[in-house]
Amino acid sequence: MRFEGTSNYVATEDLKVAVNAAVTLRRPLLVKGEPGTGKTVLAHEIAEAVGAPLIEWHVKSTTKAHQGLYEYDAVARLRDGQLGDPRVHDIANYIRRGKLWEAFTSPELPVLLIDEIDKADIEFPNDLLQELDRMEFHVYETKETIAARERPIVVITSNNEKELPDAFLRRCFFHYIRFPDRETMQAIIDVHFPGIQTILVQKALDIFYKVREVPGLKKKPSTSELIDWLKLLLHEDLPLEVLQSRDPAKAIPPLHGALLKNEQDVMLFERLAFMSRRPGS
Repeated sequence: MRFEGTSNYVATEDLKVAVNAAVTLRRPLLVKGEPGTGKTVLAHEIAEAVGAPLIEWHVKSTTKAHQGLYEYDAVARLRDGQLGDPRVHDIANYIRRGKLWEAFTSPELPVLLIDEIDKADIEFPNDLLQELDRMEFHVYETKETIAARERPIVVITSNNEKELPDAFLRRCFFHYIRFPDRETMQAIIDVHFPGIQTILVQKALDIFYKVREVPGLKKKPSTSELIDWLKLLLHEDLPLEVLQSRDPAKAIPPLHGALLKNEQDVMLFERLAFMSRRPGS
């Protein structure tokens, strides 16, 4: 079982090495990188490449670790007891299985995605240490132990919004997805837009990378935003001259709403455009 990328996902050599190392060690693969660099999609592509079912656990700020194991719905049991429902005699009827439970008991070796783990509080990864290490947990209400039939392939993503505990990091295989260089980005574009006009891509990439280099930019545009921008350029059928006549370091790119995602960055480009029009600038 080796990951070599897919027809829909351009994986660099170092990323392939990281995925295959994590699969071999059966360690969780912790993937960091800028938003929009394909961290979440990676789990989908690994599942497709190895023919495994994908189980997704999208973490929110309110998510607690125990929700990935199971939840006991005591309120529903109390309500059913008041109504005389015979289901109350079996507490298992009120146990809701979490994503880890689902992964541990999957009939096929699954890929488990724990997406954006850094959104939760700092105790979240610590609370999963034992379960991810031993691949089992105890259900106190039913007095049963849920153990993984086979260690699932675990992919954990983080946007680096907060530091993860050292004890958690020690149990993971780590990989940072660097922002794609121009050659890799060209390969990514070719996957999404086969047969696209070469000159259009080159001019769009010129502008895109210049935008990312502008000092003071609050949010640099990502790969996914470049794909959206190209899709709009093709849909609007803008003349190539619109891109060729632009100085991307000074003027706002056409359809800039796909690239600039907050008012501070738009105002920054407006100031640059204004300064470029001043005499002697």
